[in-house]
Amino acid sequence: MDESLLQQARGLEQEIARAVIGQQRVIREVVLALFSAGHVLVEGVPGLGKTLLVRSLAAAVQGAFSRIQFTPDLMPSDISGHIMFDMKSEAFRVRKGPVFCNLLLADEINRSPAKTQSALLEAMQEQQVTIEGRTFPLTPPFLVLATQNPIEQEGTYPLPQAQLDRFLLKVFIDYPAEEEEQAMVKQVTQGAVGDGLDTSAIRPRLTAEDIPRIQAHVANLQMDERIVNYAVRLVRSARDWNGIEAGPGPRGALSLLRAARAEAFLQQRDFVTPDDIKTAALPVLRHRIRLATDLEIEGYQADDVLRDLLDNIPAPRQ
Repeated sequence: MDESLLQQARGLEQEIARAVIGQQRVIREVVLALFSAGHVLVEGVPGLGKTLLVRSLAAAVQGAFSRIQFTPDLMPSDISGHIMFDMKSEAFRVRKGPVFCNLLLADEINRSPAKTQSALLEAMQEQQVTIEGRTFPLTPPFLVLATQNPIEQEGTYPLPQAQLDRFLLKVFIDYPAEEEEQAMVKQVTQGAVGDGLDTSAIRPRLTAEDIPRIQAHVANLQMDERIVNYAVRLVRSARDWNGIEAGPGPRGALSLLRAARAEAFLQQRDFVTPDDIKTAALPVLRHRIRLATDLEIEGYQADDVLRDLLDNIPAPRQ
């Protein structure tokens, strides 16, 4: 593959950081999902820049972008589309919904009930949409970047486990450090009117046609058999680890290896190491496990148990 294209891909994080101040870890994980051909769920309280993050990615990658604001009264047909009668031609025609794009921002996805959330399942898994019995393929790349508010907040619905499992990564976005917040406030208020999301500083790095080529390159990075065994051991151990009531399925190991390859690519290596697996483990597995009730009552998070798992499952020596 063209070396200049690979360098442009690796510079995608720096381009997004022109608009998103701080949050380097969050930016890295969203770029990981893009190059792994996986969907990403971004969770955080309102006002932390979740929507700005997704819009910045869309500005850096020239492709068709759509946004859906999930609300309690949103219908599945508002996402996928519907059949309508055209008065001029006196015939029925398909009106495609906003899901037909390259980058789909599903904003506050957990503010709609499960019936509406499930409208994305087919698109996320099979890269196609069925409308009134007719199937329409989605043009690659297709990436869903969903944002959600913490489930404790009023007016939220928990995502079905079947849908959670479709997301390659679950990313947490937290409050910025003081220096980062000062820089962000200074940048946003510099001659700005209102509080609109400004992505004008971002230059397009890649096109929609570039992304499948990069994804194919990432998918073919070398993977030692011991690395594969390590990923499988982690996932299998998580199923009966102390404090985990329900563990990840086989898709967890597959997702772990996909994300680890993208991490190796961004580290400018053509092979995967155990550290790549460890780096990818938390965002890949945190939404695929369910903690025991007593641990939840005591305030433990999924990441706490997963870190204990990573510390105690021996990694292969490099």
